[in-house]
Amino acid sequence: MLAELIKGEGFTTATAHSLAEARQQLALREPDLVLLDLVLPDGSGIDLFAESPEAFSGSEVVMITGHASLDTSIQALRLGASDYLVKPINFRHLKNILSRVTPPSELTKRIANFEKDVSDVGRFGPLWGRSKVMREIYHQITRVARTSVSVLVTGQSGTGKEVVAQAIHELSRRRDKAFLAVNCGAISPQLIESEMFGHEKGSFTGAARQHQGYFERAKGGTLLLDEITEMPLDLQVKLLRVLETRMFQRIGGTESIETDVRIVAATNRDPLEAVATGKLREDLLYRLNVFRIDVPALNERRDDVELLAGNFLTELNGLEKANKRFSPAALQALSTHNWPGNVRQLRNAVQRAFIMAEGDEIGESHLSFDAISPAAESRNDGVSVTVRVGTSIADMERKLIFATLDFCGGRREQAAEMLGVSPKTLYNRLREYERDQ
Repeated sequence: MLAELIKGEGFTTATAHSLAEARQQLALREPDLVLLDLVLPDGSGIDLFAESPEAFSGSEVVMITGHASLDTSIQALRLGASDYLVKPINFRHLKNILSRVTPPSELTKRIANFEKDVSDVGRFGPLWGRSKVMREIYHQITRVARTSVSVLVTGQSGTGKEVVAQAIHELSRRRDKAFLAVNCGAISPQLIESEMFGHEKGSFTGAARQHQGYFERAKGGTLLLDEITEMPLDLQVKLLRVLETRMFQRIGGTESIETDVRIVAATNRDPLEAVATGKLREDLLYRLNVFRIDVPALNERRDDVELLAGNFLTELNGLEKANKRFSPAALQALSTHNWPGNVRQLRNAVQRAFIMAEGDEIGESHLSFDAISPAAESRNDGVSVTVRVGTSIADMERKLIFATLDFCGGRREQAAEMLGVSPKTLYNRLREYERDQ
């Protein structure tokens, strides 16, 4: 029946009723897509996949199981399967998979072009850098991009986690569909469910029309959930349900809507610490952390500073129709500076220097490194806050935020850098504190 349905979509099919028959079929042809049942008369489909991954090097593999086992699905995805289907098979989900079938040779060509650009100009899609640590990041991206697994991207604020997610999308079978990014810490807790899943007209005060959420607008594409640990816990429960069932409902709606998105989550917190402190559900972390990419701090890839600064300057020259360049002293200062704000701080420093330089040469005197001032760093290694035993985590967080703001003289962007959160998250927290007063 499955073969006939797939033929109806314009594909040529072959079937095998056992592992032995599958081995024979694979020896005769290299299919673009393999639908591999988990339970077969003479063994498990996963065993076939694990014992001879080279047999599937030119094929996209989708596992089929009669048991909605998350453990089994994740095991298959980690082995290299691109997706999985649960019996009884949802034909709409199958059609979504078929619509994205891309000959492996095309994906390999895209990857080769990305890798060639690294050698030629130091660029990997939207990412820049030639350092050893960044080449390892590129390798991880190429491995995971061709699958549909959820990815967890971690790293300090300003390291470029969203750009890593964009690179994953551009090398995936979903590249022709939407890439949407939502900052979970920048949306009011009262509105975030509506932003995620949408709402029906009249479902609450102010809902004057139907609204499609991110999961609908990103259909077929990739959805980046940035600062996932800032998502309210009750919504984390609903998100987990959506990831497991691929179904959701708009607020005020009764119709279940199927979602077909690839999730990339990002955080600047230690995920395990976030679980320990109650900021992230452990079961959601398990579901998101199928494949993890740790983005290095800029101080761990100092070899890339000059390349990054040069790229930012080229962009500015193009926008402003200028021809400015760095002096050797300026490049030396950029390369040796400690970058607590990472790539974001470097970009800001280049933009400011571009503005300050009146002539074509940007000198060392035009540079300003004020994300966290050297004076502040020399005065104190951090912010000291005294709390009593039994103080709630929310109150501790509030005290730390206000103490950091005081230490930074009220400069919110600098405080956000020290706290390791985005300025939007800090502003959101301060608005909540104002409402609670």
